[in-house]
Amino acid sequence: MLPLTLLILLLAALALLWGLAKNKRRHNFMIHKQPPSPPGLPVIGNLHQLGDRPHQSLARLAERHGPVMLIRLGFEPTLVLSSAEAAKEALKTRDVDYSSRPTSFCAGKLMYNYVDLVFAPYSEYWREMRKICVVELFSMKRVQSFQPVRTEVTHYLIESVAASAAEGEAVDLGEVCFELTASIIFKIAFGRSLKGSLMDGKGLEKLLHETTAVLGSFAAADFFPYVGWMVDKLSGLHSRLDRLFERFDGFLEDVIQEHLNSDKIKDNQYEDIVDVLLRIHKEHVRSGANWFTMTNVKGILLDIFLGGVDTGAIALMWALAELVKNPEVMKKVQDEIRHWASGKDRVTEEDIDNLKYFKMVIKETLRLHPVGPLLVPKKTTAKTQMLGYPIQEGVRVLINAWAIARDPKVWHQPEKFIPERFKDSLVDYRGQHFELLPFGGGRRICPGMNMAMATIELVLANMLHRFDWKLPDGMTPEELDMEEGGGFTAFKKVPLKLVPVDNY
Repeated sequence: MLPLTLLILLLAALALLWGLAKNKRRHNFMIHKQPPSPPGLPVIGNLHQLGDRPHQSLARLAERHGPVMLIRLGFEPTLVLSSAEAAKEALKTRDVDYSSRPTSFCAGKLMYNYVDLVFAPYSEYWREMRKICVVELFSMKRVQSFQPVRTEVTHYLIESVAASAAEGEAVDLGEVCFELTASIIFKIAFGRSLKGSLMDGKGLEKLLHETTAVLGSFAAADFFPYVGWMVDKLSGLHSRLDRLFERFDGFLEDVIQEHLNSDKIKDNQYEDIVDVLLRIHKEHVRSGANWFTMTNVKGILLDIFLGGVDTGAIALMWALAELVKNPEVMKKVQDEIRHWASGKDRVTEEDIDNLKYFKMVIKETLRLHPVGPLLVPKKTTAKTQMLGYPIQEGVRVLINAWAIARDPKVWHQPEKFIPERFKDSLVDYRGQHFELLPFGGGRRICPGMNMAMATIELVLANMLHRFDWKLPDGMTPEELDMEEGGGFTAFKKVPLKLVPVDNY
């Protein structure tokens, strides 16, 4: 009876709030010419149409209502962009107007405690934080300095897979890829091994999956002002986020204190990311600046942790799934890798520069399976335009990278895995070609893109060089389930288990 009672009370409260929430800004928004809108329901608007995979639901709505679409999520008008032209308008032509972030209850509880980079509103503070990330943490020089870590961890885990191959055992590629990317991030960011960590193995994987699921979940406070927080509290979302924050904060505090208490002297060449951030913090303290605190250090570390571990593993898993499902592509890319790495026991980062078809395979994977199918939501900072439609200040904006990458007006046979489509094509994933946006674009493009790609390329090339990959139990490629899971990231819903066959 209690859930039904709560539901009745909630609906009554929302109905009352519906009449009170028509403030001047929303009234002004409604009297202008609007983008097309799908019909919604009273109070909840279009929330019921999102489903557990909002990027797919919004893509279907855009097919009927157009690539610039206005929906209402609760009381929040939300602009949904589903074409390269619209994305270019938001990310380049009018980038400043679309550069902030909407208030997010889940991100606020988990991330704003640290005033992080990804979810922080556009401001002078955000610009200073981004400068630190781009110049100090993710410059090409810094990415190259971590090459020995990527090589060491990749070699170790390839040998671990070889042990399974010797026994003829199937391996869970989700677990393998996760352990590999997590090990690299741990060493690069925290200067410590994943094994023996407070967040070891499957516990870490479970924690990250729970966190990304929460960040991608519905929070009533985001869409129903004044009463939504109560719904979230009753649903247990508050306590769930508090537990996640405590776990992350305890871990990050432990890492920072470990570095502060270390008597090792490191030069810039051998600094991990915690070393770099602590050095910057000391420099700010000496200069009298007080804005870059230990809280900000934790914010950047948590961004790296959440943005670097799970996402890299998901991209690797989708690449292997598509290659197994398309054996002719698998053979072609393995022939190329084994030609250029002939006589070697591993592929080096220098070898990867020669692998043209391999790079097409990665681009095609990122096109069909962008890890973040809906880019992190934006918010307009001023009255602006979107392809002729007037848009008010403070409007939430969703860019559907998944729908854009499958737009039949741009891509031939968009649902098929065809790496050759990138042959002689200048289209890249670095934010300048708006038909392919796995890392976003504009001033809020992912600053860790170079680090992510260096890891994905090295790991995938070595997995394809060393092993042939077979489906277990007589399964055929046509039977491989490619359904996506729901949440902030688009992971493979059914675990990918393959049998490695050692090529040596």
